[in-house]
Amino acid sequence: MKKKKSKNFIIGATITGIMLILVMIGCIWTPYDPEAMDVNLKLSGVSLSHIMGCDNFGRDIFSRVLKGSGTTLFVAVGTVFIGSFFGIVIGAFTGYYGGILDEILMRINDALFAFPSILLGLVFISLLGSGKYNVIVALGIAFIPSFARIVRSEFIRCKNMDYVRSAKLAGAGDLRIMFVHILPNTMNVMLSSIMIGFNNAVLAEAGMSYLGIGVQPPDASLGRMLSEAQSYLFSAPGYAIFPGVVLILMVLGFSLLAEGVKEN
Repeated sequence: MKKKKSKNFIIGATITGIMLILVMIGCIWTPYDPEAMDVNLKLSGVSLSHIMGCDNFGRDIFSRVLKGSGTTLFVAVGTVFIGSFFGIVIGAFTGYYGGILDEILMRINDALFAFPSILLGLVFISLLGSGKYNVIVALGIAFIPSFARIVRSEFIRCKNMDYVRSAKLAGAGDLRIMFVHILPNTMNVMLSSIMIGFNNAVLAEAGMSYLGIGVQPPDASLGRMLSEAQSYLFSAPGYAIFPGVVLILMVLGFSLLAEGVKEN
């Protein structure tokens, strides 16, 4: 059993590490300008000078995959940061104090949680407008209910444990008990939830950009590239295959990491 657990974690960490290296390379270097167009190279295939070929505007696909991976991960990081930060605060207060505060906030949370995150994201995007920063805010808000629910359940489980009672007897304040004593003891569950959050955020960003309401040109993203490639699946399959494979690996890496953290 332990062998299986470590295998999930190691494979997930390896894939995620490779994806992070890809993103870091794209942040500091690309073989070509991702937005540079050359009509003479339109839909050209794989070659030594363009190892993933070129798209319908003659742009280097490899350069755009490097840049697009960074954009997709940037949106995922921002989304998970907003969702987890506010989710932790809401879940901590409702789980620790309970009462009328818990009833009000959790009823609102349950109403929001009833809708899929990407659907809520679409609603907020319709209010905020498209673009990567608006996507981060929209998806971040949509992710708050799931994090809040997880944190609340963990705080309810932990608030009557002996170490919490000891902290109260020692004169520790409520905020210290919540965020110094209880929160660190929920880290195993939280880390797994954050990895799942990254997985869901990557898919949500890709889906919204594919639909044309997420990341907008000239910014490249994996979902945007797949949207642009859909009309050329047979004439230039590499146009969709390469960003698609990177997207799958990114999601797979986060999923296996989540499983590995949960099992450990």
